[in-house]
Amino acid sequence: RFESIINEDMDPTNFKLAEGLVPKTYIQQALQARKQIESKIRILLSQRQLPEKGWDDGSIELFLHELSVMDSNNFIKNVGVGEREARVYSGLVYKRHYGMAHGIGRSGDIADIQPKAAGSSLLYQLTNKMALHALKIAGFTRVTSALVVPMATGMTISLTLRSLAETKPSAKYVLWPRIDQKSALKCIKSTGLIPIVIEGKLSKDEIVTDLEAINNAIEHHGVDNILCILSTTSCFAPRACDDMSLVWRVLESYASNTTYIISSTMLMVCSLQNVLTL
Repeated sequence: RFESIINEDMDPTNFKLAEGLVPKTYIQQALQARKQIESKIRILLSQRQLPEKGWDDGSIELFLHELSVMDSNNFIKNVGVGEREARVYSGLVYKRHYGMAHGIGRSGDIADIQPKAAGSSLLYQLTNKMALHALKIAGFTRVTSALVVPMATGMTISLTLRSLAETKPSAKYVLWPRIDQKSALKCIKSTGLIPIVIEGKLSKDEIVTDLEAINNAIEHHGVDNILCILSTTSCFAPRACDDMSLVWRVLESYASNTTYIISSTMLMVCSLQNVLTL
């Protein structure tokens, strides 16, 4: 639905007029360079996944500027009045965000399209699509959707746990393979849940996930009383990242609606029914 928002070519009339000021051959060279960038944009909009070859900074900035002028606060002769209009006092802040000041989402739904910010909404939709593609490249082929949220790890985990708790009210335990970083532990306690700390085990020169201890904890507390397993792929040595596939197999063997949350550069929420990335 967004493919038609960005014009495929700069107005050819402008290029024609430029030929009256600069030799035609030079203008044609510039036109070809412009078309190469537009080709990248066209491929991105049609494939909606990470490009095979990364873009140069100039192409990225041009695309961001193209998106920025699609937001209503950047319309020519637009006057931003009213409580819901985007206004930026600092020129430094405006430039840092490429003039995208309206934000994303609408009426409490972060994934909804913002009518006054077509460019920002398009950028957000592409971000979700590329995050999903990145997970598939990483081997998570069963992932069906991705949602990028503008929050740090702690807040995202807290909101995720609170939302999950509503789907499984009887569950009060969170299995947490220990990592010596406080955010995850605080998130569990702040949402009124009880952490079950799973100590790691030493394997050669690193501390790895104790799958047997996870299995024993599930048996001891009962799978119906466990809301989720919260593990991580982002940690400091000698702690090794959790083996997500093996932890998933342990959980999958119980065929329950217990969820697996993976804290990483992205937060991935997995259940036997669906997979969602935050």
